[in-house]
Amino acid sequence: MKTGNYSRGSTSENIDRAELQSALDTIVGGWLADDQVGRILLVPPDHTRLHSQAGAITEYLWKRFGETVQVDIMPALGTHKAMNAEECRLMFGAIPHGELIEHRWREELVQLGEVSSEEMSQLSGGRFCEPMQVELNQRLVSGDYDLIISIGQVVPHEVIGFANYTKNICIGVGGSGMIHKSHFLGAVCGMESMMGRADTPVRRAIDGAFERFVKPHANVKFLLTVVEECDGVQTLRGLYAGQDRQCFEEAAALSQAVNVTLLDEPLERAVVYLDPSEFASTWLGNKAIYRTRMAMADEGELIVLAPAVQMFGEDATIDQLVRKHGYCGTPATLAAVKSDSELAANLSAAAHLIHGSSEGRFSITYCVPDEMGQAAIEAAGFQYRSFADAITEFPIEGLADGWQKTAAGKPFYFIRNPALGLWATRSRFDSSGN
Repeated sequence: MKTGNYSRGSTSENIDRAELQSALDTIVGGWLADDQVGRILLVPPDHTRLHSQAGAITEYLWKRFGETVQVDIMPALGTHKAMNAEECRLMFGAIPHGELIEHRWREELVQLGEVSSEEMSQLSGGRFCEPMQVELNQRLVSGDYDLIISIGQVVPHEVIGFANYTKNICIGVGGSGMIHKSHFLGAVCGMESMMGRADTPVRRAIDGAFERFVKPHANVKFLLTVVEECDGVQTLRGLYAGQDRQCFEEAAALSQAVNVTLLDEPLERAVVYLDPSEFASTWLGNKAIYRTRMAMADEGELIVLAPAVQMFGEDATIDQLVRKHGYCGTPATLAAVKSDSELAANLSAAAHLIHGSSEGRFSITYCVPDEMGQAAIEAAGFQYRSFADAITEFPIEGLADGWQKTAAGKPFYFIRNPALGLWATRSRFDSSGN
């Protein structure tokens, strides 16, 4: 299996734990034998991808092969905070917190190359013309590891179209240049034209950078999952593995089939719940906005139930920039980039501000704990409601995804976990891909 891919998946597939582990034995066992591996680096996502199945895969590989080869684990944090012990337990089970290597996205980096300003201009249609530095955590290219296994879920994503594959490496354990400029490239190209698409300007930039600058220095192979939530249960619909784009394309095709919900009519009122074990910031929680915006009606109402949100950015600098500028729409954000040198130096924050705005098309009400505070939420450009008050109208226990009614008989569309999919009207999704 040196160059071959593993492919199993369909809209009706249900890969159970025993089948998953048997497949991992075959896939990874073959990689180890082919490449004469003695040292492995696993690069899974962090706890913000709790339902990806990547945690269970990482735990199994650590146990299964850890007695015969060196197995290290570096979660692909991107700009997220490092995981704490409880988050490690939730995500990786028996793996001790001390086993995790923290990726510091502002430090410990090696610059491998650059996507030129000409290439960025071509990808963006002339809307963004700055070069993008390709930096990576030095551990991946130091020669310390014979094999690097990137693990993660392929699911619609607001920045790149579909999450994972090379993004997990170039962004997840990459540096500030790659993170900031890839996000901003996506923002100026328009997130609605990319979500749920396998071929996007950002995907081309990241895949190209990986092939040219990362692949010559690191033996990276990919384990990709596709997960569908069915009646509150996360079902593993697909498992794909390999070292080239074929495994990603197959996973993306299945994800589009099972993770994109197409509606005939736009939503006048949607309620999205943010699981407290996953979402403690609007940086993460704004998936409630990203993944529903193509389904929302003009003048509609999006209500975000956010019991654990207590900050805006996961990084102190980005948090401060969100508080300073707020989610004020594309024109105001682009103007702020020109006038605020700190925002211009943190373009992923600018991209986030654009992504988190409805551009005035529909209202967004964040229902947060009292500690977060009304003033901070409203200053950021959202409407405020206390979570304690909102939960009386929308008692989430027992609610299933889809259409529901309040006790007063008012209809709303409920989404329990926005990170697991994309919701859009058929007409908007079809037209956005043209």
